[in-house]
Amino acid sequence: MKRSNEEQMSKSKAILCSVVAIVILIVSQIVSGLLAGLLQMVGVPSVICIIFNGAGYIALTLIAVKLFCEKVMHVDLAELGITGFSIKTKWILIAFLLPIAVVAVYLLLIPGEYVSAGMDRKTIVETLLAGVFCTGFGAGFVEEIVFRGVIFRSLQKAFNTKIGVIAPSLLFGIVHILGMDFSVVSCLLVILAGTAVGIMFSMITIDAESVWCNGLVHALWNIIIIGGGIAVASQPAEGSIMTYVTKTDSFLITGGEFGIESSIISLLAYLAVIAIAFVMIGRKKGGQE
Repeated sequence: MKRSNEEQMSKSKAILCSVVAIVILIVSQIVSGLLAGLLQMVGVPSVICIIFNGAGYIALTLIAVKLFCEKVMHVDLAELGITGFSIKTKWILIAFLLPIAVVAVYLLLIPGEYVSAGMDRKTIVETLLAGVFCTGFGAGFVEEIVFRGVIFRSLQKAFNTKIGVIAPSLLFGIVHILGMDFSVVSCLLVILAGTAVGIMFSMITIDAESVWCNGLVHALWNIIIIGGGIAVASQPAEGSIMTYVTKTDSFLITGGEFGIESSIISLLAYLAVIAIAFVMIGRKKGGQE
């Protein structure tokens, strides 16, 4: 009975950590955005404010996660894969190749045309900076700290690795349709693709034993795919300097209302990286035995 109670407490603790981690993500994003807005109001150049917003998002999340996990839940950050910053070379390579390969398929194989947004120089600079520091490194690293750091590791420890991988991955897919007026087909595509992405990031963090490698993969994906440079979409994308507008009605190619991140092309890319990570993990286990 005592052991059962301890296990239940461990599961409750994991669920609490997961819920609080998501709250921290939301609050940190709001606070960093408000602080950046205040700086701009007092005359700080917009480029500095954009960089501050992205860096502040990461810093606030790390501080809040550290305080909550170590002071309240008595869990060391190292147990959550939030270790000293280190990225393995193989994942740096994959971080670049993954989004570039997906974009290349569209530009080379899918009929379309380039449409310029006609931005002025100042807007172009601000768009690119926001794509790199906020959409890219800010969102990429924070989401990995929360989903593959706190949530994945907490559930893995309390339940098992399968639940640790699948539960936050499914949640990761679902949160991307919240507040969206998507069709049923688009919602299913987003959940499927989002879950696959979550599994991919989980497999990377298992291989790398930290959140920083998958954080970089996530960040570079965001920068190249949705960072405001060259977008690939079925219609001109707001907030992008240039859009490659595809000439196809296939929702499997366009990804439906969410865009190419939920397309069959992107899904196959996610599955390819999952397979690579799976092989790497298997080799590592084989070498230890």
